Amino acid sequence: MFRAAARILAANGLYQGDFVPDAFDREMCVPHFLRPMSIVAALKCATTGDPHLTSLLADKAIAVLALRLEVDGEGPLFGGIFDLEAHVDAWGDLEGRTTESAVSMLEAAAGACGVAA
Repeated sequence: MFRAAARILAANGLYQGDFVPDAFDREMCVPHFLRPMSIVAALKCATTGDPHLTSLLADKAIAVLALRLEVDGEGPLFGGIFDLEAHVDAWGDLEGRTTESAVSMLEAAAGACGVAA
């Protein structure tokens, strides 16, 4: 699933901010799954086909990533799914974060999970 999310980001680009740009379709008519998206949205899209829908598999992947990533030297503050999503989003929203670095991180997570399995 991490590799699927990496492919989505590589194709669409990393979006810093909300799950997708123009989430309420005020300016764009491009389907949400074809827009640049956050890492959390890419994980949700990899499992459901929609960057806004959640699934247990997406939540598990978000939790795994949140525990691997540090923001300002810190891990996630709390263990609820919204806190874990916010932590992963904060990592993706850091100034200077690129699509390539997000894709590399997802590929590394996929490799680490493959070794553990």
